[in-house]
Amino acid sequence: MDKGHAADAAAAAARHARYGNLPERIRFEDMTEEVEGAPTGVDASYDSESSWKYYSCLALDLGL
Repeated sequence: MDKGHAADAAAAAARHARYGNLPERIRFEDMTEEVEGAPTGVDASYDSESSWKYYSCLALDLGL
């Protein structure tokens, strides 16, 4: 029975060494990134050839 207790203690120590500490907290600023938006207004236009990459809308494809 003493061998079983020693094995359990060794397994518990191994688990604690591996999972005992939480990872470091990541700041919100490190998780976000600012990028420049797409152009709007007169220069922005609908491109039906590349729109399938984002969504499909039959009404826009037909120009309705």
